[in-house]
Amino acid sequence: MTNRKQQIIQYICYTELVYGRINKKLSTDFDRQKIESLLLEILQDTDEDDYFKKGKNFYISNVKHNVRITINSYTFRVITVDRLDKLKVCL
Repeated sequence: MTNRKQQIIQYICYTELVYGRINKKLSTDFDRQKIESLLLEILQDTDEDDYFKKGKNFYISNVKHNVRITINSYTFRVITVDRLDKLKVCL
């Protein structure tokens, strides 16, 4: 694991509002623990080549789970999680 991937996994954190945002974007009704364990699994399962830094954010894309996680690169706070298929339509 690279230093970047290790740091994100070690220091990832969440705000109160992000849990609701994630459930809304993914059309789920997971509790906090389920969201945190799901994101940790996705981060660990994602190849290091799919960790991309642009500006102040990290973008982690995982095709298997069909999601892209956006994380602030300074605070390691999760900003949002998007479905990849919806992103393709918007691009």
